[in-house]
Amino acid sequence: MPGLEQALAEIAAEMAQRTDRGDVAGYIPQLSKIDPMKFGMAAVTNEGQVILAGDADQPFSIQSVSKVFTLTLALGKVGDGLWRRVGREPSGNPFNSIIQLEHENGIPRNPFINAGAIVVSDVLLAGHQPREAIGEILRFIRSLADDDTIIIDREVAASERATGYRNFAAAHYMKSFDNIHHAPELALGVYFHHCAIAMSCRQLAMAGRFLANAGRSPASGHTVVSAERARRIAALMLTCGHYDGSGDFAFRVGIPAKSGVGGGILAIVPGVASLAVWSPGLNANGNSKLGSIALEKLARAMNWSVFAP
Repeated sequence: MPGLEQALAEIAAEMAQRTDRGDVAGYIPQLSKIDPMKFGMAAVTNEGQVILAGDADQPFSIQSVSKVFTLTLALGKVGDGLWRRVGREPSGNPFNSIIQLEHENGIPRNPFINAGAIVVSDVLLAGHQPREAIGEILRFIRSLADDDTIIIDREVAASERATGYRNFAAAHYMKSFDNIHHAPELALGVYFHHCAIAMSCRQLAMAGRFLANAGRSPASGHTVVSAERARRIAALMLTCGHYDGSGDFAFRVGIPAKSGVGGGILAIVPGVASLAVWSPGLNANGNSKLGSIALEKLARAMNWSVFAP
């Protein structure tokens, strides 16, 4: 795509000079060890062009970006019945908040906050042992990315389990409303492991291609989800993908995206391209600081926006 390669190179060069990089997620011990100077960016167009910049081939913990893929799987299993257990509204609160659960009878606001993703993990557990559900998630992501080398970082998963007190609290609280159907520890085991999947920007952008291509995998031509479901997943990414910073991201960038506290962001330009960016330092909302800035600059340079005429 004319101009895209140059835009990525210029943005990566600019980001390399930035000193205001945010703070790594210190509350997860394994993530606190990541070098905040890392920056990678990848774009995969619907025509198959792959453009990389910076540390685009270095794997990182995708964390909550994985919730896009678990949501896709859960919708494939239970369809719109999922929305009886999880809402579709922005939370307006931090990603690990449990305040709204009390007021809303154990129904999480959306599938991208932690509580919502734990319910999604519980849905994926149905009829499975945790190991089987985790394997299904990993196989799905590998197939989307067309890459069998993608792994789960077991040390990150163990680190999250050891420090995930709020997630345990949310799961047990939702269990009291019968919105977790399995033992909370089992649902949390699935949740912690899918958050600990490690991918590079290249792999992540490849895995997101189906959302930019009306639900179809450009590599195989197979339909992953219907075009309507792809639009709806993208809509949730736009409105809820950056937690209590989602409105500001939509205002500044204007394309669907999902962030993770590992510093990654998966972004979708419908009909055009799948994008991934990684910079470990986070802003006050728990989203990649430089990643958000880089996507804003790229969207402006390429005139990408779901609000464009």
